[in-house]
Amino acid sequence: MDSPLPLTLSLHRAIAEIPVADWDACAGDNPFVSHSFLSALEDSGSTGQRTGWLPQHLALRDESGALLACAPCYAKTNSYGEYVFDHGWADAYERAGGRYYPKLQVAVPFSPVPGPRLLRRPGVPVAALAEGMRQAMGALNCSSVHVTFCTEEEWQALGELGWLQRLGVQFHWHNQGYETFEDFLGALSSRKRKALRRERREVAESGLTLRTLRGDEITREHWRAFHGFYRNTVDSRWGSAYLTPQFWPLLGDRLGERVVLMWAERDGEPVAGALNLLGNEALYGRNWGCVEEVPFLHFELCYLRAIDFAIQHKLPRVEAGAQGEHKIQRGYLPSPTWSAHLIAHKGLSDAVGNFLEAERPAVMERMRDLAELSPYRREGGEA
Repeated sequence: MDSPLPLTLSLHRAIAEIPVADWDACAGDNPFVSHSFLSALEDSGSTGQRTGWLPQHLALRDESGALLACAPCYAKTNSYGEYVFDHGWADAYERAGGRYYPKLQVAVPFSPVPGPRLLRRPGVPVAALAEGMRQAMGALNCSSVHVTFCTEEEWQALGELGWLQRLGVQFHWHNQGYETFEDFLGALSSRKRKALRRERREVAESGLTLRTLRGDEITREHWRAFHGFYRNTVDSRWGSAYLTPQFWPLLGDRLGERVVLMWAERDGEPVAGALNLLGNEALYGRNWGCVEEVPFLHFELCYLRAIDFAIQHKLPRVEAGAQGEHKIQRGYLPSPTWSAHLIAHKGLSDAVGNFLEAERPAVMERMRDLAELSPYRREGGEA
């Protein structure tokens, strides 16, 4: 392939074809792009033909065969489980007689978690992977390549190479050096502080037992109950359960202490759970579910206990997943997310490019408006 380095491109229909140590040497700390997480998705049957996520992992090797760069890639036959929505693009193209699917998705399936997508050893340029993705798009007869929830650095580099750039919004909590949860509450306005204390008090008085479980503390019984929570959530909201019952114990076995489960029981019976993965720089909230509706329990398990955990473990931030302006009142502020897109058809590319040119300033304005809802005390404001 043409690139600044003499590299060879290969595509792999299973991540098991790439040695764990080689992949993880490129992937770094983010648990969602680890070999363990991605292999748990594949080995559990969560990705594959059933869900329309067909692995085509990209690898770049040098002349000796050493892996220098890789990317989690999937040939997609739909636009589900991505959280960066392109249904309108697909509809417009297919109404005009084009074929949008398959497309090549560079992403972590079912996980709107920002992080690296173009996994590289030091010295390997983004341009090398960009060229590899362009060649893979052609080889697989895909309409386009979509690198979603990438880092800002990757987004900027791909933009300089002519890729289309898209902005999104999530809500993240940032640790301002708090020593205790009370320190965090003290940074809020009086009204917001009282509201969160009241929420936590109601949950504490609900008769539930709350625990934070990690690693070996999480048993097969916990995972069986958690899959029931997960099914209750997706059946009530979306009606499509991508993750299989086998995924959860595989995740626990392979990621060990990086799996953090906020758990609620009533008289020894599981009631609710919130799944998080632990990185060096953040706690990443992922899945939630319950079998009993308890006021404020969702906020407690998903957001407030995550903040408490991050303070105790001196983590810089908590990333609590997609959507949810209600997170602002619990200390999570708007943060940008980035994605980059390469579309083979010039007409469609130009149309999408024009759309994104108009969308980006609107997203930035929305972030500014949301930031005005911050619950934190302001200088000269209420105590």
